[in-house]
Amino acid sequence: MKPIAILQHEPSQGPGYLSQVLREQGLPHSLLHATEGEPLPERADGFAGLVLLGSNHGANEEQLPWVRAELALLRDAIARGVPVLGHCFGAQLLARALGARVQRNARAQIGWSRLWTTPGAGRALFDGATRPWTFNWHYEGFEIPRGAQRLLFGRHSLNTGFAAGPHLGLQCHLEITPESLRAWCAEGRHELAHPNETVQCEAELLRDLGPRCALLHQGARAVYRHWLEGLERPLSLAVQGPVSRPDSRCLILQQSRAYL
Repeated sequence: MKPIAILQHEPSQGPGYLSQVLREQGLPHSLLHATEGEPLPERADGFAGLVLLGSNHGANEEQLPWVRAELALLRDAIARGVPVLGHCFGAQLLARALGARVQRNARAQIGWSRLWTTPGAGRALFDGATRPWTFNWHYEGFEIPRGAQRLLFGRHSLNTGFAAGPHLGLQCHLEITPESLRAWCAEGRHELAHPNETVQCEAELLRDLGPRCALLHQGARAVYRHWLEGLERPLSLAVQGPVSRPDSRCLILQQSRAYL
């Protein structure tokens, strides 16, 4: 099987829980670090799928060569049907590659929250959950790309997750672990100095951290399983579990016009 490419942008923002899922399933994967000057391939067909993680930079910062390179790689993946999974910044860059806008939110969103899944596709992605636990740390947001389906929405944003064929963009961080969140808090303590309605303080972020991550990972496992079902791989490596449609490379599980 071709490897899954994971594009990491910050030392503290690794694949976390996703790595555990990939190891459990014996799926080959490799980390790429374009922000450190590592050249990216121009074509995506050498990979089974692309995963983009978070970043301290913005998806509109095309003055950065690595942002331009990742956008080009994403567009090639979309053209070739190579599935993409974006977390936070990665979802924003995916939205841009699909023609949607990314812009600054009215306020930062940092902390734990329970979002709503949309009827049909959103709930199927989270194995029927209507209010999955999520974690957010972002200042910008995306529009839902034309032709994509909204999967998640929250109190402060309607656009927190979308599916476009085999591609999945999630504004939230499903991949965090207790260790990574402690590191984020240490690095971003100044961002937590003035908590408000949408920014939680460090003590709240770290409260009941183990149980909260366990709840987060319940949803993450479901999401990752569904996305991984869309990868081309030998039958011996196929994920066991129900396939949502005969065409398992499509994450749009059920049309729901009310949320388009």
